[in-house]
Amino acid sequence: MTYDLVTLGETMIRLTPPGQQVIEQATSFDLHVGGSESNVAVGVARLGLRAAWVSRLTDNPLGRRIASDLRAQAVDVSHVTWTDEDRVGVYYLEDGPPPRGSRVIYDRRGSAMSQMQPDDLPVALFAPGTARLLHISGITPALSETAAQTTLKAAQRAKAAGWLISFDLNYRASLWTHEQAAAGCEPLMQLADILILPLRDSIALFGVPTEPDDAAAFLRERFSHRLLVITLGAEGALAFAPDGTRAHQPVFAAQGGGRVGGGDAFDAGLLYGWLTFNDLAVALRWGAACAAYKHSLPGDMPLLDRALIAQIVAGGEIGSLRR
Repeated sequence: MTYDLVTLGETMIRLTPPGQQVIEQATSFDLHVGGSESNVAVGVARLGLRAAWVSRLTDNPLGRRIASDLRAQAVDVSHVTWTDEDRVGVYYLEDGPPPRGSRVIYDRRGSAMSQMQPDDLPVALFAPGTARLLHISGITPALSETAAQTTLKAAQRAKAAGWLISFDLNYRASLWTHEQAAAGCEPLMQLADILILPLRDSIALFGVPTEPDDAAAFLRERFSHRLLVITLGAEGALAFAPDGTRAHQPVFAAQGGGRVGGGDAFDAGLLYGWLTFNDLAVALRWGAACAAYKHSLPGDMPLLDRALIAQIVAGGEIGSLRR
């Protein structure tokens, strides 16, 4: 087995005004590298699993910076398709406290990943025994029609190869409408073995009931043979295994401004826990611990410390773990 996890998606350059400034007053920007799927790859790699990221990047300093940062976190980027065309996506994050709040501005139209074609997928990668799991999200099919086709083809090849597939709905209102997202994600959800669905987005896209247990019953009837994880924001996460096993995990108390990437850190911990321990409650606990830990980190990437997170999972408190 070459990889525990393979993931497909777009990673961008993030520019953030320092000191919680707005863009209009900034004279410099902090640069970070981040993308939902590659964040998950970084997270599981930091926890000790073998991870690869598949994408399409423009061969310029920005694209090479992205690949370099992921490679530095032990994520294999050798399956990236490089092109001299198109561009690297950029997004701006204005980090603001209440009542202003934070704001994201995308500048990603026409990016290299949005132009990826199914034929760009590395054929040899999607072979039986190469990987245990493919992780994808609802962001990638929202980028373009060809990106959607590529995501579906990757999932179909992974399924044919006998891999598990995890899918995080990860709805982005700035990329497509509720109706477009529901239609675009449905084929991927049907192929997935592990579904990660925020309750808020599930209500908007699929009309599920607002109460978590009612929502779970609705979704379990529709996706009966999946491991179903419903994230509930401040209320934690609720999950069901295909055999009916139920688990609920509250959030861990967390401080810090590293909210961006928290959901990706949760996914990384969840998938690590499931692949390593094959126990639903344990997997949820690792997901919650990783999400809380990410709050203490600036930037997008979940630069997780496995030893500290293991102590959180075991019942420790953030901020009182080092000796």
